Amino acid sequence: MVSARRGAVTGAALAALLLAAAGCGPVAERQSAALRVGYDSLDGTLAVWPPRGSLAGDTATTAAITATVRGWRSPMDDRAHLPSSGILFSGRVAGAPLALVAADVPGESASWLLQLDRDGQRWRVAHATEYTDPGYLVYSDVLPVRAPTGRRYLTSARVERLVGPDGRTVAGTAGVTVPVDVPACRAVELTATLRPTPSLPRGRAADRVLDLGTATEAPRYPLVRDETGAGKRALSGLDTCVLAGERGPFGSAPRRVGDRDMPRSVPESWPMAKIATRSLGEVALGGGEPGDLEQLTWETPGGTMTAVLYRPADGGAPVVSPADRSTTLQAYHLPLPGQPLAVLTWRTRDASFAAPPGTARLVDRPGLVVVEQTDKQTFSLAGTEQTWYRSLSPAR
Repeated sequence: MVSARRGAVTGAALAALLLAAAGCGPVAERQSAALRVGYDSLDGTLAVWPPRGSLAGDTATTAAITATVRGWRSPMDDRAHLPSSGILFSGRVAGAPLALVAADVPGESASWLLQLDRDGQRWRVAHATEYTDPGYLVYSDVLPVRAPTGRRYLTSARVERLVGPDGRTVAGTAGVTVPVDVPACRAVELTATLRPTPSLPRGRAADRVLDLGTATEAPRYPLVRDETGAGKRALSGLDTCVLAGERGPFGSAPRRVGDRDMPRSVPESWPMAKIATRSLGEVALGGGEPGDLEQLTWETPGGTMTAVLYRPADGGAPVVSPADRSTTLQAYHLPLPGQPLAVLTWRTRDASFAAPPGTARLVDRPGLVVVEQTDKQTFSLAGTEQTWYRSLSPAR
């Protein structure tokens, strides 16, 4: 097993991240007597997630946390594989017991961050979030911690400095930061400075991550990688609770297992990285002055998702569509109040777009068509060698 910063480690650098312990993969026949304290990944000689917290050396605490994690089940009723999981922190924070566990769940090819507190003498999983990348949670260097006020973060040993949304350094003890003022439904940016290691010989001055807000509901993971800062710009002024809703871009594509939706699981459209936006131009919709129509894109474990976003000229609340998987002809339902619209976009040159006969086009430009949506409509885009079809029905 190899621990690497996703997208940052290749070739010879991978060799520097070989784990110190053998037997990382799932082995059904073997059961660990106790969770390891810390995580056994190394970046050269640096322990990326060493044992942290005042209770890290307490064997009774470790045994109790292990028992709780062994009894925990994911929304799909899968269990953690203890030999490839680990306690990242166990101690007291603001006087209260806290444990953070990176739990490997092989049945889902997923990693979970379990946050435990103690009810009397018994530990319990108080909060569980799924890291939507099918790789290991410990690839990240900043992990979210739910706090009664604001948000705390747990940082890896690679982090030299963490800067909060206000531009100030965030203090911490044993890897856990003080509370950070994070709004409920707004995205804010955190920036970590990473020390030089074999995987990052020059370190990294600005390792950016977005926190989508404290109202993000479990098991949705609230942190999104934002390497270029494009995500911060794209989400400026947007309500992340709306984006995460059942009809919003980030929450509208439910996870399916076979022919069943899994409403308690992380949506297929939940963002992992690379949130960005591009302008589709100014358009007059809803009878007002021309507003900005944008296309939002982001990466999920299943690939690229897209949506459209309309920012009214009068500064009113932006309107967003549900998610659409990235494809040649994109089709969106834009629920503009009093005038539901169908928005079609494409980037293929020398292609001919067709709508049902009699369809009135409110906007008709190369690569962009907007029509009023009254019933089910089928659109097509004919290229030189292929024709793409998309159907849209009015939202219920």
